[in-house]
Amino acid sequence: MLELSNITAGYERGKPVVRDMSLAVAAGEAVGLLGPTGCGKSTLARVAALLHRPDAGTVVVAGTPVVGHRAPRALRVTVGVVSQSPRLSTGRGLRLRELIAEPLKATGRHIEIRERVDELAHAVGLGGDLLTRAADDVSDGQLQRACLARALVLRPRLLICDEMTTALDSSTTAALVDAVETYRRATRASLLAVGHDRVLLDRWCDRTVTWGTPADRVPA
Repeated sequence: MLELSNITAGYERGKPVVRDMSLAVAAGEAVGLLGPTGCGKSTLARVAALLHRPDAGTVVVAGTPVVGHRAPRALRVTVGVVSQSPRLSTGRGLRLRELIAEPLKATGRHIEIRERVDELAHAVGLGGDLLTRAADDVSDGQLQRACLARALVLRPRLLICDEMTTALDSSTTAALVDAVETYRRATRASLLAVGHDRVLLDRWCDRTVTWGTPADRVPA
């Protein structure tokens, strides 16, 4: 489902954050990527999510090589992303219902909005009047639940969770992980979970790769 080969990437010319990293996630597989803060995990996750173009190396998603500066929309919508900072990845004035519906509106699927948003709000545990509240008026845990729902709304084949549960309490962490697992069981989607908690990654994923280890590939 995902093949990252010899990826070098950064944000300033000549100053790579990621150097010659390779990683593969098979169809239906859950892979954890473990490493310390600041090692470049989030940059690699952005490359995998087709949000950041690497300086070198190749990216293949669902058998399609990514060529050029921007992946086609048909490929980008196969990948869902949840970042570690929900406040930085949401519009301040949006209500949670509008936040979850963003990808549906962007792809012209307006007819699906009400049913799909209600379905996913229930799946991630957003009940009551929470969907009518603005992002600024809910807790970080509630906002992260909405961000996960947004990531799932287009039914991605690959989900990337970049330290999704950082700074959340244990009950919210358990609810989010359970929602991801329920989605994966229903769809056979692949998962790349990035973090620094080995216990959580080992419990959540089929296997865990430690940052900086040799190329980790799935046999053809």
